[in-house]
Amino acid sequence: PQPEDESPCSDSGCGGSPALMRSPRKLSNSSSIGLSSASSFEESEDDFTGSDIESSLSPNKSWQKLKTMVHWSPFVVSFKKRYPWVQLAGHANFQAGEYGRLLKRYCESEQHCLEKLMKDTLRPYVPGYHGVVQKEEQDYNLMDDLLAEFDSPSIMDCKMGSTYLEEELTKARERPRLRKDMYEKMVAVDPGAPTEEERAQQGILKPRYMQWRETLSSTATLGFRIEGIKKADGTCNTNFKKTKHREQVMQALEDFVDGNTQILRLEELRSVLEQSQFFRTHEVVGSSLLFVHDASGKAKVWMIDFGKTVPLPSPQTLDHRTPWMEGNREDGYLWGLDNLIDIFSSML
Repeated sequence: PQPEDESPCSDSGCGGSPALMRSPRKLSNSSSIGLSSASSFEESEDDFTGSDIESSLSPNKSWQKLKTMVHWSPFVVSFKKRYPWVQLAGHANFQAGEYGRLLKRYCESEQHCLEKLMKDTLRPYVPGYHGVVQKEEQDYNLMDDLLAEFDSPSIMDCKMGSTYLEEELTKARERPRLRKDMYEKMVAVDPGAPTEEERAQQGILKPRYMQWRETLSSTATLGFRIEGIKKADGTCNTNFKKTKHREQVMQALEDFVDGNTQILRLEELRSVLEQSQFFRTHEVVGSSLLFVHDASGKAKVWMIDFGKTVPLPSPQTLDHRTPWMEGNREDGYLWGLDNLIDIFSSML
């Protein structure tokens, strides 16, 4: 695919919910509705998982810009009257379902994950899944709209643990190719980041970009990163890509929580994760925790985005806390959750 093409198995809003945007690891194309322009961090799925063929980075390509601006809110595309802050102007991965349901373009890996999760102890913490349906000759996964029960909610998406599959790093090394587009993105963010050799070549290899990219945010320091926040008043913020330190993260979390301590109760989820058969037998990559609360005091958290989650070969299991070393496939999900709980606990 070309960089502006979006894979139905990307981690962009997978899981029937908004998806705003650890050793180093794939990062999603972060974005937000309500932003006036795309940032230097604008990324495409191809940056990490697709073709190594270079393509131009023309800022005038409307689809590329649209992806960057609407990434975390596609699931409400059919409910614009209920969600006036959504300005999607079409999103290829999502279609309207019946009230309270979402049609998401079919992704086989996500289908398999959701089917397994419906029978797992994690069932209460993931979107309800209702099988595969077809609309206009396109297959879709049918799942719940997680915001249906909320009134003018505040929403936060935290990307947990690893954000690119280990096999993606391996494949990129097997097919090395200098990427001018990734070099330009690196320079736009940090002009001093390229080595002398990279500067002379005006290009970098994809594995180098993938690992460098993760060092910029709290993914590297805390095992999670805030992908985006939408407040009840309609304000949206996805400017967290260089939010790296604990104090910065805590400030953003305090602003989102706004005194609603119900949203902070994550210990139960952690306990269920530690006992889950699904969780211990899958590499959970590019997945998020979706936090939602509203003025009534109602607050919930769900796991979302399973398009990049893959089963492990038997009998391998993961503890999701062991530091990643190439070959062990550890994703750091629980390490990130431990840190998130620790920060939330200090806010109580």
